[in-house]
Amino acid sequence: MHSPSRREFLQFTGALVSACVLPQTVFAGESWPIGSEPPAFQLPAGAVDCHMHIYDDQFPPAPGTILRPPNATVAQYRALQQRLGVRRNVVVTPSTYGTDNRVTLDALKRFGANARGVAVVDNTVTDQELQRLHSGGIRAIRFNLSYPGAATVDMIQPLAARIAPLGWHIELVIQGARLPEIERILSALPCPLVIDHIAHVPQPDGLSSDAFRTARRLVDKGNTWITLSGPYVDTRSNAPAYADVASVAKAFVDMAPERTLWGTDWPHPSEKGSKPDDARLLDVIAGWIGRADWQQMIFVSNPTRLYGFT
Repeated sequence: MHSPSRREFLQFTGALVSACVLPQTVFAGESWPIGSEPPAFQLPAGAVDCHMHIYDDQFPPAPGTILRPPNATVAQYRALQQRLGVRRNVVVTPSTYGTDNRVTLDALKRFGANARGVAVVDNTVTDQELQRLHSGGIRAIRFNLSYPGAATVDMIQPLAARIAPLGWHIELVIQGARLPEIERILSALPCPLVIDHIAHVPQPDGLSSDAFRTARRLVDKGNTWITLSGPYVDTRSNAPAYADVASVAKAFVDMAPERTLWGTDWPHPSEKGSKPDDARLLDVIAGWIGRADWQQMIFVSNPTRLYGFT
């Protein structure tokens, strides 16, 4: 039997002590990275992860919020960046924090010039605050209508009018079945619209659903973008191929590759059970795009233009 050395004993003891005194959320957060191998697909230089979140319990959650995952830190995401081969990213304020964007602004400061952000505000936001957010790297505001939150449908039009002069856009998360209800509002926006998570087109209806037809009309108008992210939310055929969602994603890519984006949705907060392997998920999404010139557009050129990367 191997007898531990004094050094090994001290290392074990230190780890045991740390486990007793550190907050549980820190250790829960350590489980975020799934897998260790790099993707088979090599991201082109300058690629941008357009949808990811940071969770940090030094910033308190907003009262009444539902989604409260463990910590997912800047350091953990940097490890994922190295594994995927992506240097630039867009930090999106989660619904967990309401209109408190400090967790995102703090992350943007740490990431530096390679990051941009998406904030959550309501109609009480001042022009001075919008300018402060812009200086901090924010380039869009988010309406998460899938969870109860501070930003509501009636705020979309007035806030869009206020952010348009800043060159910002609206980022929308909504159940696909609800998309037709607000099509008129979205069609009249004075700024670009980004619909996340492949527009949450419901399955099994997919391409024949009212949600897809609505999203297609919005994309055809030339002001709407689609993010290829989170296929696990709406799939019925499941991983690794997400075949049902794949047909919808490919249709959007074919429709407007110049207005399609990619995002990891790290740390996949809506997934209650096993998290996806980010490298394998990237391989799947890259396969949906297929053409090398479209991959260059979707991973690099499109987000560089939309978020103002240099």
